Amino acid sequence: MHPNLISLMLFCFVTSCTPGPNNILASYSSFNFGLKKTIPHMLGVALGYTSMITALDIGLIFPFKKYPIIQEVLKILGSLFLIYLAYKISFSKSNSGNLAGNPVKFLNSYFFQFVNPKGVSVAVITVVTFVDSTNHYFLHSLWIIGVSFFFACFSISFWSLLGKFLRKFASSEKFIKKFNYVMSFLLISCIATFYL
Repeated sequence: MHPNLISLMLFCFVTSCTPGPNNILASYSSFNFGLKKTIPHMLGVALGYTSMITALDIGLIFPFKKYPIIQEVLKILGSLFLIYLAYKISFSKSNSGNLAGNPVKFLNSYFFQFVNPKGVSVAVITVVTFVDSTNHYFLHSLWIIGVSFFFACFSISFWSLLGKFLRKFASSEKFIKKFNYVMSFLLISCIATFYL
């Protein structure tokens, strides 16, 4: 067992469940397209984030430590992608014909995890804080990968269900448009927090 399991779980719970790009997009997608069409996005987030944690744990953490500029470049790329998504959300049509699509597909959300400023920062902190590379490395690695995967699934499911729940109150096109504007604004707000 990991010696700091409770701390690891609390850290993963707080960092995964607070509003961030993945969670906001999950609520938006579930609200506008339904829970079933949001599943590829949910899987992309959970598997992409777990893959990133695994890659960092195996050895990618060393370039991040040696060249902090890598994280800055990823932050900029991730922010640009979020601006693009916020634009798409703001100007998406809320008619029933729009239900055929989905704003983020599995591969998009999977690979976005590697440039998601919040996710990358949290993953780096997780690996640096909770993996002892000199003592019980393999066991600690399994614990952080498992706990990270669990909370990624829990968080993305919760926010997707929240979007689905809010859809019950969508009685008009005006409400749907306002909801989309709020989601777009929250995405832009996420970007602002990356640079504070």
